[in-house]
Amino acid sequence: MGTSYQKGWVSLRGKKWYGYFRRTVLDPETNQPKTVSSPVALGLKSELTKSQAREKLAQEITRLSGQITEDGSVKNGTITFGWFARNRYLPLKEADWREETAKVKKLIITADLIVPFEDVRLENFDKYILQNHLNQLAKTHSKDRVLQIRSYMRALFAEAVDQDYLAKDPARLVKVPANLREVDKTVLTWDQLRSALDRLLEKNLRDWLLLMLDMSNALRPGEVVALRWRSLLEEPLLLDIKETYYRGKIRPYGKTKRSTSQVPICEDLFKKLGEWREHLKTKCKDVSPAAFIFRGRFGGPLDPSNFRKRVLHKLAEELELPKLTFQVIRRTIATLAQKLGSSKDVQGFMRHETTDTTENVYMQVLLPGVRTTLDAIHAELSKKAGASPAPEPPMTPRAATATNSTSRNDVLGMPTAIPENTTTLVSAVPAKPARGVVLEFATKMRQGRGREVLLNA
Repeated sequence: MGTSYQKGWVSLRGKKWYGYFRRTVLDPETNQPKTVSSPVALGLKSELTKSQAREKLAQEITRLSGQITEDGSVKNGTITFGWFARNRYLPLKEADWREETAKVKKLIITADLIVPFEDVRLENFDKYILQNHLNQLAKTHSKDRVLQIRSYMRALFAEAVDQDYLAKDPARLVKVPANLREVDKTVLTWDQLRSALDRLLEKNLRDWLLLMLDMSNALRPGEVVALRWRSLLEEPLLLDIKETYYRGKIRPYGKTKRSTSQVPICEDLFKKLGEWREHLKTKCKDVSPAAFIFRGRFGGPLDPSNFRKRVLHKLAEELELPKLTFQVIRRTIATLAQKLGSSKDVQGFMRHETTDTTENVYMQVLLPGVRTTLDAIHAELSKKAGASPAPEPPMTPRAATATNSTSRNDVLGMPTAIPENTTTLVSAVPAKPARGVVLEFATKMRQGRGREVLLNA
């Protein structure tokens, strides 16, 4: 059945006009479309004539009536948010998401959007409802979570408008709440990193190599545990990152397009990894090109979550560090490296898509650098006020003339010639501005042409 073109009818009930027409709605019990006839309030009799009431009814019919698609869904105001999100939005987006990413995104959308608005009709949403919901989430959720929900909210309602389920997008102007919970920005010092490495070297050589490699190249946990012996390229000294580990699976891709690439590795660290390989050979361990450098108990890669709990958390507790995770290490290296190279250099080994991510997400402000700058400013302000700069020595009339001629020559593009022996006097003739020089020169040219005419006559 296509779009309804019925006109309906109007009726006067008391002091108001009401309109009636057949309307196809979605039965919430059977999830099947059914036809009903319900009144629609149009306005007061004192404000509308019968013909005006009919025109308004026609507008309501156009807004509320729709069409039934092949699968039985009805494009009108009776569609609920939960139904649209599950049957119209998520199936389209799953094609753009990777398998693991889709699971996380669907959980977030379900928990923070679908569950709160499961039975709310799409036509009942407005900017106030959505903004208030986002403001409430900001009180209990992290900044990144709130930003994600706002993005999904806008994308979902934009899709509803694009598919003609809504005429107007209520989420288009929803703003990010001002007071958001700050994300973790813990940054360690070089001494704290070195102390963690020194303590780990006393316990386990394999774990020390993994942590040293992770710190030196600011690798993500899924990248460092997925490295194989074939990932070490001797000529030139490079680390070939082609795979990542995520939730028990090896993936032939990374977090971003630039994640899987070749990055330099220090010669000293390359040699230590070679020594570790020879050590494994003596213990009859698999060191073939396809074998993992940091293999677990059963030959597969180490689990990053297990390493974080077993090694990093214990180091943080023993050394009384504020926090020690792979993310903290990566943020720390990016922050401390800003004094060792340019932002583009840091972006290169961090393998970010843009410098903005490197500078505004990972790099943090270093207090010693800020203090040094403030001390320098204070030192300048604390200097004793000296005499004002001495004025430039006055020029002789001849020097002033030379300066004026120089200005004229500059304007006209002619070569200049300044006398070598120029003396100074107390009085000086100020140089004329370029505009005055041009006008003066033009006046003399006209006068010269006039004399030539008189002489020729």
